[in-house]
Amino acid sequence: MTQLDQPLRDGGTQADREADREMVHLAEAGSVGELDHYVSSLSTSEQAYALSHLDEAEIEKVLASMLPEHAAQLIGHLSEMQAAMTIAAVEPDTAASIVRELSSDEMADVIGDLDEDQAEAILNSLPQSEADAARELTAYDDQVAGGLMNRELMRFSDGMSVADVITTLSAEHDRYDEYDIRYGYVCDPVGRLIGVLPMSQLLFVKRSQSVQEIMIRAPLSVSDDLPLDDLVEFFEKHPFLGVPVVDTEGVLKGIVHREAVDYASVRASESDYLKSQGIVGGEELRNMPLWLRSRRRLSWLSVNILLNLGAAAVIAVFQETLQAVIALAVFLPIISDMSGCSGNQAVAVSMRELSLGVIRPTEMFRVWFKELSVGMINGTVLGILVGLCALLFEGNPYLGLVVGFALFANTLVAVSIGGTVPLLLKRLNVDPAVASGPLLTTITDMCGFFLVLGAATALLPKLLPV
Repeated sequence: MTQLDQPLRDGGTQADREADREMVHLAEAGSVGELDHYVSSLSTSEQAYALSHLDEAEIEKVLASMLPEHAAQLIGHLSEMQAAMTIAAVEPDTAASIVRELSSDEMADVIGDLDEDQAEAILNSLPQSEADAARELTAYDDQVAGGLMNRELMRFSDGMSVADVITTLSAEHDRYDEYDIRYGYVCDPVGRLIGVLPMSQLLFVKRSQSVQEIMIRAPLSVSDDLPLDDLVEFFEKHPFLGVPVVDTEGVLKGIVHREAVDYASVRASESDYLKSQGIVGGEELRNMPLWLRSRRRLSWLSVNILLNLGAAAVIAVFQETLQAVIALAVFLPIISDMSGCSGNQAVAVSMRELSLGVIRPTEMFRVWFKELSVGMINGTVLGILVGLCALLFEGNPYLGLVVGFALFANTLVAVSIGGTVPLLLKRLNVDPAVASGPLLTTITDMCGFFLVLGAATALLPKLLPV
């Protein structure tokens, strides 16, 4: 390991920290070839790290100094959010020249993540046909086949011969060079998909033959509004690398690749996790605008203040009991936290099963019964353990009984809520990743405090020192 590669205390290596400076230096020197070569020599993570440490003016300078195709490769290596932030930092004409070099799905992702004014400024700088195609793609939701599809495919008419196909491939080899060339797609005069043409077949048939004679008829396809979960299920059932996407009329719109679906599924899981932690929008980078990051976090934190007032109100009602048996204060957070952990486990399982499609929002009673079964066992074990701790701590068996019962009962409440609330929210078309966590936390806190303090109030004479 060289001195340049030594890890720094604040993360990264010296090479990481100097990459952004070198990019700016080469851009300022006007060394386009050297800049392109230097950036291409960096790994994907090094490129992302370097760009994240540049301000907007420096990003503009670097991207404007690169050839558009090389700048597009750099953008294509970034996360969707960072790619959009990077493109937003450059002038519309420069941004348009870069996004033109992206694949259609990447272009739609980047433009779709921009502010409306920024997106329109870039689209207005594109040729009309490309702008219209980009607008069509960005109109789709990110989590459906139309939003994930790629428009770069080989389309042939049903009246073509094998010789016509080969001539077309030769004449337009520059355009097809970066396409997925394993299959071509045969369409009728109005663009409806009627067959798939394995390109390898062209080597073993007569050139005079019609494509209709060698194509695969009635090929499998998916609708452009098919949700991501159904796409995942489709690729689990079929060993395809891609599948054509059609609209309601059967017109071929593009192709969605297995790789794109896998990536979108992972991104959806990451987004759900961030949402469950109160990150509205499901995405945040620390080089995003300060006020945007603050506003997104506060939107849930401020709501949580109101929700937690309910738990505080329960304590206020029983403050005399709490003052009389101060040892209860030691066990309140334990019961709250342990119940919350049990509930979060149930939430995670329900979210996972929803994403896999193995349960439906209508199966709440079945899920509830399954969670109660686990809750009875785990609640009993946890209740006994915390009860024994209370007995050893205070030497009063009634204190152990109170806290043990409270944890047992609150565990049942937590797994019931954690298991069923995601299904209920899904049925109400509310994002379960966003709302399940706060609801679970608030209700388990309120119930836990009520169970502990309520039971303690009922047994107060037994809990007071003799």
